[in-house]
Amino acid sequence: MAEDSEQGAQDEREGEHREFYRSLSTEEKLLITLRDELYSGSWDSMLADLRARLEGKPYIFRLATRIEEDIARIDRLRRYEAESGVNLGQLGAEEK
Repeated sequence: MAEDSEQGAQDEREGEHREFYRSLSTEEKLLITLRDELYSGSWDSMLADLRARLEGKPYIFRLATRIEEDIARIDRLRRYEAESGVNLGQLGAEEK
């Protein structure tokens, strides 16, 4: 009985995470893909790279999007992953 209740709650959370992923903009989904492919899944490395670019310091990758907006998007995505314990990149891979 308790296991069924726990599984139901887990399924509900997973559905909420999938719904969150589906609600993301194209830019946000692109940031998740870039994080996973270029920065080994690290928001910290990606943010450091973007901030270095803003400050005119050497940076790793050229990104064709608006940096300040990307930083705000990353903050939102990172916060969601931290609060929910989910990897949005994995959800994206499952959606494809």
